[in-house]
Amino acid sequence: MSGAAAPRTTRSRSWWGWGWADAHPDDAECGALGALVPGTLPRPLPLPEVADLRIGRPAAEVPRSLAPLVTYDPEPRAAHAMGKAYRDVARALRGRPGRIPDLVAHPTRDQHVADLLEWAGERGVAVVPYGGGSSVVGGVEYRGEAHQAVLSLDLTAMDRVLEIDTVGRAARVQAGILGPALEDRLRPHGLTLRHFPQSFEFSTLGGWLATRAGGHYATVRTHIDDFTQSLNVVTPAGTSTSWRLPASGAGPSPDRLFLGSEGTLGVITEAWMRLQERPCHKASASVSFADFHAALPAVRALAQSDLAPANCRLLDSGEAALSGAARDGRAVLVLGFESSTAPVDDRLGQALDLARAHAGRTGPDPVGSGEPEDTAVGAWRSAFLRMPYLRDGLARMGAVAETFETATTWERLPALVDAVRNEVGAAALKATGHPAMVNCRLTHVYPDGAAPYFTLIAGGRPGDEVAVWDDLKAVASDVPHRHRATITHHHAVGRDHRPHYDLQRPEPFARALHAVKQSLDPQGILNPGVLVGD
Repeated sequence: MSGAAAPRTTRSRSWWGWGWADAHPDDAECGALGALVPGTLPRPLPLPEVADLRIGRPAAEVPRSLAPLVTYDPEPRAAHAMGKAYRDVARALRGRPGRIPDLVAHPTRDQHVADLLEWAGERGVAVVPYGGGSSVVGGVEYRGEAHQAVLSLDLTAMDRVLEIDTVGRAARVQAGILGPALEDRLRPHGLTLRHFPQSFEFSTLGGWLATRAGGHYATVRTHIDDFTQSLNVVTPAGTSTSWRLPASGAGPSPDRLFLGSEGTLGVITEAWMRLQERPCHKASASVSFADFHAALPAVRALAQSDLAPANCRLLDSGEAALSGAARDGRAVLVLGFESSTAPVDDRLGQALDLARAHAGRTGPDPVGSGEPEDTAVGAWRSAFLRMPYLRDGLARMGAVAETFETATTWERLPALVDAVRNEVGAAALKATGHPAMVNCRLTHVYPDGAAPYFTLIAGGRPGDEVAVWDDLKAVASDVPHRHRATITHHHAVGRDHRPHYDLQRPEPFARALHAVKQSLDPQGILNPGVLVGD
C-alpha cells in the first residue's frame, strides 16, 4: 500500500526558539517567569529578527540541475543555523547565531540526496543533514572554518509513508516525516509507531534514527532502535539498504552502524518501522514518597518486575513542584499502563501494591480507560509539553535554563544524583552569584539501572549567558564521567558532548569508526566534527 505526502500546516515555526512562533510566552509571562529567578533582567530581551543578522552572500552555488532543490534566502538559512539548545536560543537572542549555512536544500528523493552529496564532495562543501532541527547538543550546526561553504540538507520534503504492511505491522517511511504527520497516516489503519519524544511535534523519523532517540515508553521499548526493521542510507560511497527481517544473526547489524550516526556516515532517507495496534486500554496513577531516594527501591522493583509500565517517571520534590504534580515536598512517581488487547487495571493495581510495600503513598483511586486523568499525571503531562516554551521565556529574561540527562546502574545512581545536584548547584552559584534550582526525574528505567534527567534554572550574567552555560555544561558533563555514567541517554552526542564521548568509547572502537568514516565519506563533508574527525 502506498501513501501520499503528509499534509502541510500553515502555522509558522519559530526560527530562533522552540516550536510554534505563536506559542511563546509574551512579555508579561516572561516577566512573571523572571521574577521567580534571582538575578534576571528587569525586562525581556526583544524577539530577534532575521533582518538584524549579518548574513553574507553564499560562498557556493549549485549547478543549474540542482538549483530547483536549493534556496539561498536569508530566513531559511538563519533557521537552519542552529538547533534548539539553550545555548542556541541565547545566541539567537543576542544576534550571534554562529556560522549560517550558505544554502539550504530540500531533496524529495534519494537521487537528489546522492547528487547533492556528489556536488558537495567535489567542491569541498560541508553537508549538515537536518530533520526537524530540534537538536539540543549542537548536532545540526557547522562549527569551524575548514570548509569553504556549508549546505544544510533538509529532509522534510521526503515525508511520505510509502508502504504499510498491515499483516506484518510495519511501514516503509521516508525519513523527513514529522511525528504528528506519521501518526496521522497510520491512524486510519489502527496502527501506531508510538514513539513520542518531547520533541515529537517538531522532529522527524530520520532525526530519531540518526540520534537513537528515546521515546514514550519508560520501560522495555525505550529507544527508536527497538522499532527499526531496516534502513536505507545514502552515503558518498553509495547507498546502503538492509534487508527487512524480523531478526537476524548474520554478523554485525548494518542498521546498528547507522543508528546514532548523526549524519556523519550517511543520510538516512527511508526506514521500515515496526508498528503496533493503537492502545485502547489505559490506566494511570501517581504515588508519593518521602523523597527521591526513598522512592528508588520501589522504582527498581517495578523495573525488575514483569509489569512493564509504559510510564514510570519519578519526579523529585523540585520537579514535582515545578510541574504542579505536588507541592508538599514529596517525590512523585507517575505510573501509566496501556494495551491494545486487554484491560490493564490489574497490572496497575499490582504496581501500586508494590509501591505501597516500599513506603509509597497512593492518592485518589487509579484512573482507568475512559476516565479523567489522575491530577498529578495530568499536571506533569501538561508541564512536560509546555516546558521548552517556558525555557525560551526564561532565556529572554537572561536566566540560564537547561536540561541534561545520563544513565547509570542502580548501585551508582544515588551518589550520581547527589553529586550532580551539589556540584552543578555550586558551579551555578559561583558563576552567577545566585542559588540555582537543580531538579531531577527518572525518565526511563531498566532492570539494571535508570536514566536521570536534570533540570537547571539559574540567574545569568546579563550579556554573558552563553559563557555561563558553557561553564555549567562542563561540570554537568564531568560529574557523570567520574561516576561512569553515559554522557547521554537519548539526546545524542552532537558537538557539545563530543569531548566526553571520546573519553567514553573504547579506543579500538574509535579506530574502527574513523575507518568507516574514511571509507563512506572520504572527503569528510558529512556533519564535520560530530562523532569522528576534527
